[in-house]
Amino acid sequence: MKILLINTDDSMGGAAIASLRLLSVLEEEHDIEAKLLVQEKKRNRADVIPVAQSWLDKKRAFIRFVTERLYFRQYEKNKEVRFAFSPANTGIDISQHPLVQEADILHLHWVNFGFLSINSLKKLFSLGKPIVWTLHDMWAFTGGCHHSGDCENYQGHCGNCLPYLRNPSPDDLSAKVWQRKHEIFGDMTQLPPIQIVGCSEWLANRARKSNLFKNLSISAIPNPLDINVFKPTTKAEARAKLNLPIDKKLILFAAAKVTVIWKGFSYFQESLRILKEQVSNPDEIELVILGESDAELNQMLPFKTHALGRISDVEKIALIYSAADVFTIPSIQENLPNTIMEAMACGTPAVGFEVGGIPEMIEHQQTGYLATYKSAENFAEGIKWILFEADAKALANNARKKVLENYSQAVVKERYLGVYRSFSV
Repeated sequence: MKILLINTDDSMGGAAIASLRLLSVLEEEHDIEAKLLVQEKKRNRADVIPVAQSWLDKKRAFIRFVTERLYFRQYEKNKEVRFAFSPANTGIDISQHPLVQEADILHLHWVNFGFLSINSLKKLFSLGKPIVWTLHDMWAFTGGCHHSGDCENYQGHCGNCLPYLRNPSPDDLSAKVWQRKHEIFGDMTQLPPIQIVGCSEWLANRARKSNLFKNLSISAIPNPLDINVFKPTTKAEARAKLNLPIDKKLILFAAAKVTVIWKGFSYFQESLRILKEQVSNPDEIELVILGESDAELNQMLPFKTHALGRISDVEKIALIYSAADVFTIPSIQENLPNTIMEAMACGTPAVGFEVGGIPEMIEHQQTGYLATYKSAENFAEGIKWILFEADAKALANNARKKVLENYSQAVVKERYLGVYRSFSV
């Protein structure tokens, strides 16, 4: 059986990481040949095949990305939402690519930012090959937004897009994008066999409520994690290797770009201010920031900060998780964050808001602390509880056990094998 995974890239994004982890374990099966098709290749892996082979192809890919962003710019509500909505009017036709033609099953992941347009998807579906589409956000069943927030227009027909568009109306850009998708999914007789997979129960449930996906089969399978890489290391050893203080309480915040609005950095800042007022010895607490951050912003944080920048070495990232006493994720929009399962696999409990798929991962006061949505006060309480009140050993053991039972590559692989074999190709 030939499985072709398809994702925009193979870089550090959550969908890319999930695709690569699944690819690795599928290759262990003797009856499966798996490859990953991407727009542009970043990693040195023979099983990852880029569509953009030449310098000119890469320039064209960049131009497609810029073209779509410029197109949306005339509609966007403000620059903060510039990358939160994809009209998908720019892309390439991969339906005749040799790997697509040879594949028995096409497994889509995240395909935006100028890789596949809605028209590209239509041509791909017209091949009649079985499709698995793993959703890493809501884009597939909305009028263009990646996360709808409190808006539920996608359940009927998008339009009047208040969160993302400058001039919302019944016939706005979101309505037009939704209608183009409806032309694909509206007629089941024209569709190949399709299995939609949300990587959290929360996302799968949202997909089921969508008018676009009402006739499709939808299930939930989490992203896989390599438990042999993300594993506990003693805090003393991890901190020594990272040159972090041995005698401090370390709070970790991680994001590819920490200032992205839905990562909730403002809530993180406020919760730290509250925490500093509540603890008797603030000097025993320090922060670790993993990801692209702003030096000026870091200086405004109320505790001493170790800004580590972007790191691609996964073994070093695992050490950072192990070094921390608590992992914080104040996101206000999330699906099933890889960062939480990575931290938990390393025995580090997490504090997160009760939003998206986060409650599926953090069991309140068992594997971490679930804070009231958008409450900096309760978020601070969660950090304080883990640092000073909780049974650290029990939390660490529970967190690791949760990952082993639900998110390991072996567990997730078996669930996807069941999906693939259900097509009887």
